[in-house]
Amino acid sequence: MSGVRATGIGSFPGTEQRDLDEALAVVLGEVAGDERGIAYVPEVPGRGAAAAMVGRTLGLVGELDADLQPGGWRLTGSAGAPPVDQRRARSLLAQDLDAVEEGAVGHAGAFKTQLTGPWTLAATAERPRGDKLLADHGARRELAQALAVAVTDHVADLRRRLPSASSLVVQLDEPALPAVLAAGIPTASGFGKHRTVHPPEASEALEWVLGAIRDAGATPWVHCCAPGVPIGLLRGAGASGVMLDLGLLDADGHDAAAEALEAGDTIALGVVPTTGELPGAKAVIERVLRWLDMLGLDPEVVGGGLVVTPACGLAGSTPQDARRATELVRSVARSLAGQA
Repeated sequence: MSGVRATGIGSFPGTEQRDLDEALAVVLGEVAGDERGIAYVPEVPGRGAAAAMVGRTLGLVGELDADLQPGGWRLTGSAGAPPVDQRRARSLLAQDLDAVEEGAVGHAGAFKTQLTGPWTLAATAERPRGDKLLADHGARRELAQALAVAVTDHVADLRRRLPSASSLVVQLDEPALPAVLAAGIPTASGFGKHRTVHPPEASEALEWVLGAIRDAGATPWVHCCAPGVPIGLLRGAGASGVMLDLGLLDADGHDAAAEALEAGDTIALGVVPTTGELPGAKAVIERVLRWLDMLGLDPEVVGGGLVVTPACGLAGSTPQDARRATELVRSVARSLAGQA
């Protein structure tokens, strides 16, 4: 299976800045150090809301101001200097990118960064008057357009910091997307659910952001480690790669993943568990090969589009298990590629 690659979802355990440094050492040592590895910007969300996925992304969205409330992030609707919480998120990400730039000098392989997608942002952040942005058609449209601008600037910043990288991948994290499509997001009161967002609108917002990534010269992927990943919708909106948890796929998901691989797109298959005891490399390899056989896919044909990853982020693991999971992913990819 020539061409099989390895990467991570992004997050690592820890609560302090030194934990980010340790996570970066793992990424640069275990992933960037392998020719089949796709290195990435590590995340340590345990450092606080400003370091978690929503805060990191809102820190980059310069066209909208946001502050931190007891219930989470909220757009302020005010003009002027960004609120202090948003400035802190922006500063913390800049520090992380400084560390990446320093540690990855001369890195010539692919490099990935992660941002929260427009629908998970809309389902998480609140509008100024309360309730989620998801409740306001105009607000969620404005958010997606502002994110498209932000991602363009982010890619340019990464290209400046990593001039030797062969390619850049931007991963949009959309864990809430299936619930958004199925009217599964609770309202502020908790007694009801937000109305469903229909596929054409969901696709349009994703198209703006994924198109901005592509126009900036990077490759757009979408990650969703929830049941019911709408693989066809994501590909139709412009995602060149879809990252998912193999254990959560239903029959339709298996078929859609197979179609993506046959079409030459990327499927990043989450096969290394993030909780419990880690399996051996042999068991993971056999699981991947059984899956391909079940779908009737020729491993030699699809190998170039297959990426192996942990099932989801590693923030809930111990530092030791996070390192072992990263090592296991690398070992599995090399073995599947016939290079072990």
